[in-house]
Amino acid sequence: MNDILVQIMPLMLIFLVFYFLIIRPQQNKIKEHNAMVDSTKKGDEVITQGGLIGKISKVSDNEVTIDFGGGVSINAVKSTLANVKSK
Repeated sequence: MNDILVQIMPLMLIFLVFYFLIIRPQQNKIKEHNAMVDSTKKGDEVITQGGLIGKISKVSDNEVTIDFGGGVSINAVKSTLANVKSK
């Protein structure tokens, strides 16, 4: 019985290190990104993951319409927004 605990203990320690150094911070980043995307509104300046910068002209449940100026507007999925700057 004692030998089994000695063998399992290093695996448990490795899992705990991975959880606190990798898994937990990644979950926090995902929550922050989702909150940022959910708070988008018309007039916010956004940067897409592709590096395009524009202003939101229309917001729906899962999509936004981004105006890039010069009459160019593109529909994008909300989750592809990398950064949102409020007015």
